[in-house]
Amino acid sequence: MPAVSASPIQPVLDHLVAAVDEHQVCGSDVLSALSRVPDPRARRGVRHQMTTILAVALCAVLAGARSFVALGEWAANACPQVLSALGVGGCPPCESTLRRTLQRLGGDDLDAAMGDWTAGRTSQPGLRRALALDGKTLRGSVGADGRARHLMAAIDHHAGVVLGQVDVDGKTNEIPMFSQLCDQIPDLEGVVVTADAMHCQKAHADYLVLQRGAHYILTVKGNQPTLRNQLKALPWKDVPVSHTSTDRGHGRVEKRTLKVVAVSTGILFPHAVQAIQITRKTRKLGSKKWRTEVVHAVTSLTTAHATDAQLAAFIRGHWCVENRLHWVRDVTFDEDRSQVRTGNGPRVMASLRNLAISLLRLAGASNIAQALRHHSWDPLRPVELLLTS
Repeated sequence: MPAVSASPIQPVLDHLVAAVDEHQVCGSDVLSALSRVPDPRARRGVRHQMTTILAVALCAVLAGARSFVALGEWAANACPQVLSALGVGGCPPCESTLRRTLQRLGGDDLDAAMGDWTAGRTSQPGLRRALALDGKTLRGSVGADGRARHLMAAIDHHAGVVLGQVDVDGKTNEIPMFSQLCDQIPDLEGVVVTADAMHCQKAHADYLVLQRGAHYILTVKGNQPTLRNQLKALPWKDVPVSHTSTDRGHGRVEKRTLKVVAVSTGILFPHAVQAIQITRKTRKLGSKKWRTEVVHAVTSLTTAHATDAQLAAFIRGHWCVENRLHWVRDVTFDEDRSQVRTGNGPRVMASLRNLAISLLRLAGASNIAQALRHHSWDPLRPVELLLTS
C-alpha cells in the first residue's frame, strides 16, 4: 500500500486554485485591482503580464523583501505551483525584469487602483470615517539632483489602511497636492479629514466642505498668524474642560485636556464652527518635571456631528499616520536606507509597502513585523493572503 503524503502543499494549492476561480467570477479582490493598472511596456516581447509582475512583487514584499534584488530572489526560490497560482508560466520574472518594469510603472495609476480597493474594504456603516493626511520623505532616494522623493499619503484612522498616495514635486511642497490626494479617494461625503498645520489653508477647507461634502479638523500654528492670534485670544479660562485622557507608555506619562468653544462669527477661516484647545502635559517615568504644550485647532464639525470625546479621538487618531504607517515603513521595512533611487522605483516600492501593510491589517495583523516573519517562512502564505483578500 503506497504511503500517503503528509505534505499540506497540495490541499493549499487546491484552495488557491479555487480562490483564483472565485477571483475571475467576483472581480473584487486585489488581483482585480492590480489588473486595472496600465502596463507601461511595449507589447512586443512581453513575457509576463503586468498583473503577474505586480502580484509577484507584492508577495515578495509581504515576505519581507526590501529591494529589487530581494523581489527577484523571492520569485526565483518560489516553487512552480506557487508561481502558477500567480499567473507565471515557465520561468519566473527575474530581478532585471521586475526592476525595469516597476521603475517605469505609473505611480499614480497604482495608488489610485489600490485606493479604490482599500476604500471599499474599510467602509463601516454607522461609523464616521476619519482620514489622516501627512507626508514622508524617502531619505535613501536622493538622486543626482540632490533631492529625495517626498510622498503624501492618506490613512484610515480606525483600520490603519492606506487609501491614497501622491508624489510631491521636489520644487514645491505638500499644499498643492492636497486636493489631488483627496481626489483619489472615491467618497468623502461626511468623512473627517485631519491634517497638520501646513494644510490649514482656506482653499483646502473650501475644497473639503463645498466640493466633497467632508469635514475637517486642522491644527493652527505660525503659518496662519492672524487666525492663531484670534484663537489664542478666545476666553479659554472661562471655558470648562470637556474631555481628559491619560496614557502611559514608551517611558512617559501623557495627560491631555480638551476645551471646545463655538465660533460661528468672527473667526477668519471658512466653515469653522468650533475652536479647540488641546493641552498636553508629558513627563518621563521617574521624573516629576512636566512639559506642557498648548495647541489650537479649528473644525467644521458641529456638536451635532461629533461629541467632544469624539473630537479628542479624531485629534489623537491623526497620529496613526506616523505610528501605523511612516514608523512601520521606516523601522520594519527600513525604507529610509533603501537604495532604490531611479525612475518611479522609490514611489512604486513605497506603494507596495503601503498595500502590504493594508492587506495585513485587513487580515487582522496588529504587529506588522511579526506578520512579515510569518509570511516569510512559507511562500504559500503571501500568495494565499493575496488571492483570498
